[in-house]
Amino acid sequence: MPRRLIAVAVLLVALPGELCAQGKGKGIRLWNLTTSTISGFQLSPVGKNEWGPNQTLNDKDKEVDHDERLRLLGVEPGRYDAKVSYAGAKQCFVRDIEIKADAVFSISDKDLKDCSK
Repeated sequence: MPRRLIAVAVLLVALPGELCAQGKGKGIRLWNLTTSTISGFQLSPVGKNEWGPNQTLNDKDKEVDHDERLRLLGVEPGRYDAKVSYAGAKQCFVRDIEIKADAVFSISDKDLKDCSK
């Protein structure tokens, strides 16, 4: 009987930590490898121009610095175009990004297209 109690106690202690770890997936994250701080990042299904919310608002300082990662919320795996905004009203697009579940994807200066001010 004492062995059973010990086994149950071990399970009760270990189980909550295991459940928390399972529910804490890293999610989809953007890695900013551009040379500037991003002030706006929106996604649209490829070719649709149906832009979602500004994901930088999920960051504590509302911007994504160079070499910083940003967790995206409400984004499903798939292929997307991105609208990337910078201070001073500069805006660029990144076309046909493949986004995978619980993965990091990056954008760099070479990915930026059709930039305007």
